[in-house]
Amino acid sequence: MQPLVVNAPEIGQWVGRYLWPLFRIGSFLMVVPVIGTALVPMRVRVGLALLITILIQPMIGAVPKVDALSLAATVITLQQILIGTAMGFAVLMLFQLFVIAGQMMAMQMGLGFASMVDPTNGISVPAVSQFYLISITLLYLAMNGHLVVFDVFLESFRTMPISESGLGTNHLWELVHHITWMFSAALLLALPAITAVMIVNISFGVMTKAAPQMNLFSLGFPIALLFGLFSIWVLEGDFLPHFQRLSEDTFAFMRHLQGLP
Repeated sequence: MQPLVVNAPEIGQWVGRYLWPLFRIGSFLMVVPVIGTALVPMRVRVGLALLITILIQPMIGAVPKVDALSLAATVITLQQILIGTAMGFAVLMLFQLFVIAGQMMAMQMGLGFASMVDPTNGISVPAVSQFYLISITLLYLAMNGHLVVFDVFLESFRTMPISESGLGTNHLWELVHHITWMFSAALLLALPAITAVMIVNISFGVMTKAAPQMNLFSLGFPIALLFGLFSIWVLEGDFLPHFQRLSEDTFAFMRHLQGLP
């Protein structure tokens, strides 16, 4: 009986079939909303990444036969981390645009001082932003958005197999340019409330100019606050279509990063 001979490239390939997918999945879970927040312990995220890696490993094609300690293996590892982080960041921008929209509304309404600690990020955000963040998190889970995100992400193993090539410079520039979409979408979402508060402030400015002795600016703050809250209440009627449209744009951008139509 001949002894089993195992060389270094074969060991690197065996390790790569599990380690490289783990790097891509783990980096994605560290960034993606809900799972990648501080509310989920690190051990849970690592365990979930290991479980997903074991489940999808049979569906992964052949991996490059390189030495585990070579420069090529390091490049492949960095590419997997970059792919997972980029796709997780694309989903994170969907959540952050609602936080930015809430900050815009709060600053115009005079609620910028009413801030509270966001347990997911560990920073202080206005109460309006926290309200929107809780709303979209519940909608995201109720509409099985996390399942769609995982489906689009796991498809990357077919469209971008494990190799030294992955996300290029053009993909990174598109990811950076996508930040403008986040700010523009947040502005469009907050524009009705900002316009309503601006009309109230202009009206009080004209009235104060016409009758300075009435000191109407003292009433401007509570009335602007009421109009801002009323605008937020009106916007809640169309909140679900806005969230669905923005979610579809996010999923389309994730597919675009993979080179899919």
